Amino acid sequence: MHNTIKMNQNNTQGVLTKTEFSLQGQQSFYKGKVRDVFSINDLLIMVISDRISAFDFVLPKGIPFKGQVLNKTATFFMEQTKNIVPNWLTATPDPNVAVGIKCEPIKVEMVIRGYLAGHAWREYKSGKRVLCGVNMPEGMKESHKFPKPIITPATKAEEGHDEDISKEDIVAKGIVSAEDYAVLEDYTYKLFEAGSKHAEKQGLILVDTKYEFGKDSNGKIILIDEIHTPDSSRYYYAEGYEERQQKGEKQKQLSKEFVREWLMENNFQGLEGQTMPFMPDDFVDLVSKRYIELFEKVTGQKFEGQISENPQKRVEENILKFLQNQ
Repeated sequence: MHNTIKMNQNNTQGVLTKTEFSLQGQQSFYKGKVRDVFSINDLLIMVISDRISAFDFVLPKGIPFKGQVLNKTATFFMEQTKNIVPNWLTATPDPNVAVGIKCEPIKVEMVIRGYLAGHAWREYKSGKRVLCGVNMPEGMKESHKFPKPIITPATKAEEGHDEDISKEDIVAKGIVSAEDYAVLEDYTYKLFEAGSKHAEKQGLILVDTKYEFGKDSNGKIILIDEIHTPDSSRYYYAEGYEERQQKGEKQKQLSKEFVREWLMENNFQGLEGQTMPFMPDDFVDLVSKRYIELFEKVTGQKFEGQISENPQKRVEENILKFLQNQ
């Protein structure tokens, strides 16, 4: 039985939804939808919260162990791929904390899709055949494999919706130089290939994912943020994939798409005039279990969650301990 189930029965697992502390020597603080980022000297300290977002909105309740799942998954894949693409990560002093090299983020999300799903499918179904300047073949069905993976970038919005953008527009608007974009593209294909091969070994298909990059103090492009996590990626179960496609059935997937689907069933897509639905506890439990299932299935490791009545206090103490040893 997973820790999540035990925790919800005993009500001893605190949920980390905010970081109400500041750190000595802190130069800046950024609160994202899920991550809180502290900047100290040449380090970035990232607290991965239990907040969950969908349609670019943060949902009203945190998900037990979600932050730990994201951090453990990202750490696992950063370690696996550091010889393919350089990344920012240097330490994980707490299950909810990642520490790494301070970078200037590149304001583009590199979204790569091996299969027609999610946002791309919604666009395709509405009749569009070009996404972010990339042509999508006629005659495709939901979850069909693209002839080769396509990159469909998005601009990284400070607030509100990230927006689709083409490679040509990114370069023309001076968001990224043509030279740098070629590196981002190369790294994106390499990481997706590595992630796809690993997923295959685990009986999964890496459907689509997104990567974020930054430049270090020497101007070198490195992978930042997260990689191949349930928040940034969509996975299908490989077993039965062909059969389900032939029958026109929905694919069995491991991702947070089911959260988006639940919101849509409850009339919420982040559009003007819509109200965020109430999240019942049994749905919160289900989401927590799904995140843990994804970690275990994707990495092949058992999830060992750290239980805390006050996770914020534990996080602050572990960060301070880490900084004292620097």
